[in-house]
Amino acid sequence: MARIAVFGGHGKVALHLERLLSDAGHEVSAVIRNPDHADDVRAAGGTPVVADVEQLDALAFNELLQGHDAVVWSAGAGGGSALRTYAVDRDAA
Repeated sequence: MARIAVFGGHGKVALHLERLLSDAGHEVSAVIRNPDHADDVRAAGGTPVVADVEQLDALAFNELLQGHDAVVWSAGAGGGSALRTYAVDRDAA
């Protein structure tokens, strides 16, 4: 089976996906910004990885993704500020 990284790992769609992937035998790394969400990720079958995509540079992204076979981008800024929207929805993605 595959090792899959899911960015935005605490979102509704991501949590559902983590359960589906885990049930199918895949290893899921759920990238979350808030460590308080780790238990929800574990309950969905994922392994929480705490990282803030707004702060990661290319090298950090590369290190985080080492050993993964696929990446799912489910992160979103959620509005609030134009700078955050550009940082998450455009630059990080």
